[in-house]
Amino acid sequence: MSSLLKNIIRFILFILFQVYILNQVPPLHQFIVPYLYFLYILWLPFSMNRFWLLLVSFVFGLTLDYFTGTYGLHAAPCVLIAFIRPFLLNLLIPQDTTEQSYLEPGSKSMGWAPYALYAALLSFAHHFYLVLIEWLQFGNFVYFIGKVAGTTAISLLMILLAEMLFHRTGRARAKG
Repeated sequence: MSSLLKNIIRFILFILFQVYILNQVPPLHQFIVPYLYFLYILWLPFSMNRFWLLLVSFVFGLTLDYFTGTYGLHAAPCVLIAFIRPFLLNLLIPQDTTEQSYLEPGSKSMGWAPYALYAALLSFAHHFYLVLIEWLQFGNFVYFIGKVAGTTAISLLMILLAEMLFHRTGRARAKG
């Protein structure tokens, strides 16, 4: 299956899963909301051009906003993590080995520790920004940090479970 077709299918499945399953779950402990949709951005190919990465992330977030009726609320954090992603990948993995050997980020291409750190940092950035623009103020700072930490923790748990459950081959790039 081509990379484009695979990513179009993922796009649709992540949006549908978030809208029709995870958004129907009542908030845990009144403020922890399960988000998994941004994993789509984390799984985009290493080789994707920065402009296209930002554009695809914006369209992805805007699509989710369309279904949830929150125009711009999810698009902004999606663009933020798409902007941070290349810098973080350059810090976490040797660019000359993994990026040229594998097609997309994952536990197979990066190793479990760097992948978990990659997912945790981008999850935290996503949720921090999402909660901040959702409230448009810090308000009670302890409650704010609690919501960010709780939502990040539940999302990171779901990301690591998805990584284990959905065996992504970590296909090596064809040499040539």
